[in-house]
Amino acid sequence: MNTENYRIALQGILSNKLRSGLTMLGILIGVGAVILLVAVGNGSGVAVQNQLNSLGTNSLTIFTGRFGRGANRNGTQSQFIRLTPADVKALSDPNNAPDIKAVSPIRNASATATYNGNTDSSANFLGVYPSYAGIRNEQVATGRFFDQNDLDSHAQVVVIGPTVVTNLFGSASVNPVGTNISFGGTSLQIIGVLKSKGSNGAQDQDDIALTPLTTMEDHFTGVSSSYNQVVVEATSRGASSAAQAEITSVLDGDHGITNPTGNEFQVLNQASLLATRSSTTHTFTILLGAVAAISLLVGGIGVMNIMLVTVTERTREIGIRKAIGARKSDILAQFLVEATLLSTSAGVLGVIGGVLGSRLKIVGIKPVVAPYSVGLAFGVAVLTGLFFGSYPANRAASLRPIEALRYE
Repeated sequence: MNTENYRIALQGILSNKLRSGLTMLGILIGVGAVILLVAVGNGSGVAVQNQLNSLGTNSLTIFTGRFGRGANRNGTQSQFIRLTPADVKALSDPNNAPDIKAVSPIRNASATATYNGNTDSSANFLGVYPSYAGIRNEQVATGRFFDQNDLDSHAQVVVIGPTVVTNLFGSASVNPVGTNISFGGTSLQIIGVLKSKGSNGAQDQDDIALTPLTTMEDHFTGVSSSYNQVVVEATSRGASSAAQAEITSVLDGDHGITNPTGNEFQVLNQASLLATRSSTTHTFTILLGAVAAISLLVGGIGVMNIMLVTVTERTREIGIRKAIGARKSDILAQFLVEATLLSTSAGVLGVIGGVLGSRLKIVGIKPVVAPYSVGLAFGVAVLTGLFFGSYPANRAASLRPIEALRYE
């Protein structure tokens, strides 16, 4: 394929700038849409994964009863079990549950935090074990998390999230470590501030206050025979399913459950949730990409349409070229090059537009460009030009010189 074909093709494109630009626009939009929509789906998946990771990828949460249900399938009242200190002890025993690394019971209370007239009604005021930090992937930005000595000594200490710091001290940049704040009239000393986790969509994960379980029982909830929840950390993400089976076995044994109905307690497995969510997001991304690819098809039809018009307009030119010795392959190459130049140029502009568009947040999601989508969209754009340009090019190459010269 000689350079003359490129020169003639480029001349043909530039001689009808508006028409060529409108033809390229269809391909451009298609390529940009594929890259951008796949990036949105990919970004959505990353955001969901980060949210789930912030809760601990190896964590499992034990609730009493079925989520949001008070009756079983037969309409009778569910028989909930109570999560007791004995359950926590049994689950912490490696002989009973070798795939469980750490366990923490949870008690929660409603208490308004106050400091110098400022208040914060923390959405999550929890009494937990020191192991809770590792289970829930809670990292300390300033200060420290409470330890076993604090738990054993019933220390009046608290670790708070950035939102609580902002509400009580006016700014998240303030270092409140060492300051005493009041929770429902009880003074607790701040010993640490957690790193920000942001929102998980349902609630602000930074609006949290954590205190030793013994302190919570002493001043807020009292000591009772059961817990609201128990959180567990598996030894690894791969061991989550085994840990879940061990939880079921231990609790069934502790409470003498011989014929479980599934209503006694529920275990939320974070690893399973992450896998399910990743699969759903992958399907969503493919769907978005498929929808965007339709615009590439429409753009290809536009290329075919304009090339057919071009062949009709240049029929006499084709006849003259054939009359002076141009072969069928020369005419075919000329129009194929023109169609491919249109689609390739549009593909390059579409890639630039898609990548630039991915720098913007879309419906609260920061798109993440998938490298494969760039190559795929551009490659399909080039093939679109070849495929949809082949019929007009073949039609031009098949014209008989005498008939072409007579064309008005």
